[in-house]
Amino acid sequence: MLRLRRMRSLQLFAAVHASVHNHFNQDRNLSSRDIFKLNRAAALAEWRQLGAA
Repeated sequence: MLRLRRMRSLQLFAAVHASVHNHFNQDRNLSSRDIFKLNRAAALAEWRQLGAA
């Protein structure tokens, strides 16, 4: 965080970080391993599709 000298840079970083974190963060303790892996694979596939566009 110390590298972000401008407030705008910090705000942009926080916005991008929050959206990526929310996309991939799943409460691991609320689902079985198989369901967790399926959800994780779906999130990664969606992320790759968005990155390719």
